[in-house]
Amino acid sequence: MENLNEEIKKAVQVLIDGGIILYPTDTIWGIGCDATNSEAVKRIYDLKQRDDSKSMLVLLDSEAKLNYYLEKIPDLAYDLIEMAEKPLTIIYDNARNIASNLVAEDGSIGIRITKEEFSKNLCFRFRKALVSTSANISGQPSPACFADITDEIKSGVDYIVGVRQNEERNPKPSSIMKLKSNGEIKIIRV
Repeated sequence: MENLNEEIKKAVQVLIDGGIILYPTDTIWGIGCDATNSEAVKRIYDLKQRDDSKSMLVLLDSEAKLNYYLEKIPDLAYDLIEMAEKPLTIIYDNARNIASNLVAEDGSIGIRITKEEFSKNLCFRFRKALVSTSANISGQPSPACFADITDEIKSGVDYIVGVRQNEERNPKPSSIMKLKSNGEIKIIRV
């Protein structure tokens, strides 16, 4: 646990300083930054060689923090989060208090409440939304484990978290659904 705490402390400092990190999440390894820092968000788009019209999702450690980043949360969101058996990304309308280049053209943002130990603790200690996007160049396959991440990505971040690097697993991506303000649901990925 001491190593975990030390890694979280180092990662949080990089995030506070406006840097980008490579870190394990509840799905695959992700590239992350402060979701309120538009310069850091731009660096991730540049690293991934990705058009910034394709928004990225953010992680939070608790649904209690949703209110800060969304103007209105449909009541159904809390039930969906509670009942989810695997990681669930929900795309909500009317994002706020987040870097403008992270918000989709329609004003929406994808948010996932992480339950995985490292990313949950990182979000808790950082106390802000954390960008989470797959650790690959846009259009290339997402890495199944840390060993599959290219040197181009590794050298493009400011800090690589030193936990869970030896895991060889094939994580499943999160389910994705869009939840409109009126409660209407659209399944994007099961």
